[in-house]
Amino acid sequence: MRMSKNQPQRPQAEDTLDAAKLELGVDFHDAECLLISEVKVLLEAQYDNKKDEKTLDETYTKTLDYVQQFSRYTNRDTIKEVRALLKPTELEPFECAQLGNLCCSEFDEAKTLIPSIGNKISDDDLDSLLKQMDSLKKYQG
Repeated sequence: MRMSKNQPQRPQAEDTLDAAKLELGVDFHDAECLLISEVKVLLEAQYDNKKDEKTLDETYTKTLDYVQQFSRYTNRDTIKEVRALLKPTELEPFECAQLGNLCCSEFDEAKTLIPSIGNKISDDDLDSLLKQMDSLKKYQG
């Protein structure tokens, strides 16, 4: 099937995006990536207002359901502690968010799921970080 000259064409830049190589596109250049748990906190903070004003739409509701289901950390203090653990690393914000969201139990699992980590952090340091995050998750109040 031939495309007519009047039909818009897909941007070619999308073909070069690759999260494994941290090629995320211009929208992510200076963006701070949030943990799903942080998004949950933000959406829940707006919930009562939106409910009272009757501005809850389907997208908001589905997103809130999603983050409530997949949030790994249940309270703000734990979320802050996880952020504090991830901040001093040499990892990019996207990699930190991925580690916080995936909650890998082994360093090799983390390096497989987030290949861009590569050699930015030693296996021992990554293992220690993952264990600390797991401990926070288990003992959160």
